[in-house]
Amino acid sequence: MDINKIKNILKNFSQERDWEQFHSPKNLSMALSVEASELVEIFQWLTEEQSYNLTDSKKQHTKEEIADIAIYLLRICMKLDIDLEEAILEKMKKNEEKYPVDKVKGSAKKYTEL
Repeated sequence: MDINKIKNILKNFSQERDWEQFHSPKNLSMALSVEASELVEIFQWLTEEQSYNLTDSKKQHTKEEIADIAIYLLRICMKLDIDLEEAILEKMKKNEEKYPVDKVKGSAKKYTEL
């Protein structure tokens, strides 16, 4: 994935429409939350098995909601000058410390319950 290419596309799209004025971190985070809820809605009431076997139309809808989530997440990173790759790597390091393999393997417990 070429993040810089995607960032340029997103920035141009927003600037051409004069939407930068609306794209504050606050507004973008709210929009991200809405899109995440729309993704959740797709899976609401499905069984575990059904969630793995979406119809073509539901899979397409899922793909579009995931794209919306990624778009808003990247826009927030752009507005706050956050390197997404760096943020992910730092967070995974913390997660490794919170969830050592020998204590959590095969368990869904939260780190506070270990």
